[in-house]
Amino acid sequence: MRVIIFGVGAIGGVVAAALARSGAEVIGIARGKMLEAIRANGVRLRSPEVDVTVPVEVVGSPAEITFRPDDAILLCMKTQDTMPALEALRQAGVHEQPIFCLQNGVSNEPMALRFFPNVHGVTVMMPATFLVPGEVNTHAYPRFGLFDIGRYPNGKDAADEALAALMNAANIAAYVDPKVMASKHGKLLLNLGNITGAAFGPDTDDKALRQAMMAEAKAVFAAAGIDWKDVSGADPRRQELLKIGEIKGGPDMSNSTLQSLLRGNGVETDYLNGEIAFQGRKAGVPTPLADAMIAIAVRMQREGITPGSLSLPDTMASLGLS
Repeated sequence: MRVIIFGVGAIGGVVAAALARSGAEVIGIARGKMLEAIRANGVRLRSPEVDVTVPVEVVGSPAEITFRPDDAILLCMKTQDTMPALEALRQAGVHEQPIFCLQNGVSNEPMALRFFPNVHGVTVMMPATFLVPGEVNTHAYPRFGLFDIGRYPNGKDAADEALAALMNAANIAAYVDPKVMASKHGKLLLNLGNITGAAFGPDTDDKALRQAMMAEAKAVFAAAGIDWKDVSGADPRRQELLKIGEIKGGPDMSNSTLQSLLRGNGVETDYLNGEIAFQGRKAGVPTPLADAMIAIAVRMQREGITPGSLSLPDTMASLGLS
């Protein structure tokens, strides 16, 4: 199995470097300064236990790849960039190859299924950061991350087993899960706080707001008949394989929304908190907290608000949670 990693950012960069380091055949698809840096120097991968620079073959577009039947294509871009990526893959000749969505939220898999028949979900538990072109970091050890892998909408097949084997050989703990979307919905609950970490700062104690958002989301899931699996810190796999540590000389751990805002990129709040609003509207369940978080993300981007500068107490008061 050759692995094509579309979107060499935080997650895609760690996965690309880890797989290449283990001897797997990898091609990355990157853009801009990241593309230039990898071509010039490879990918520097850092964790609490590892600091290596790995050569990774990289191109700027799927059109530069002659796709093979044994390719596995990993989508690692933000959800707002998924549709153009799928169209680029289709124009490049991709059809039957398995498409794996290593992305937050649960919107990417149905998008991909409109284009391709062989779609898989991957729940990504990897505290990765990417702020400097050519450098990626994961704060996890002894494994770089922990993935659940399975077909969409459910089931498993040989491609899931093959990718899981490659990931495990690359120091990424991988489990084949025929109900992977329940796992991904559980991860979605954790990602609802991405926008609060970005708006109020990662060191702000926003536990009460996060708990309220999760309670709202769970009520929506119950009304909509959506199954979810707890993949939080209570998951015993995390306690054994996904400990969190500091990276010597590296950045502090931060969530993907905060990193996107710091890089001046768009954010995926519409597909995280927005998923709760979407499902709530369909099920007839009000979602005032999800709606408020979407509004905060829009305001921050529209007004160029510095990440971490909004007031949590003022926001809590406006939501009636103070």
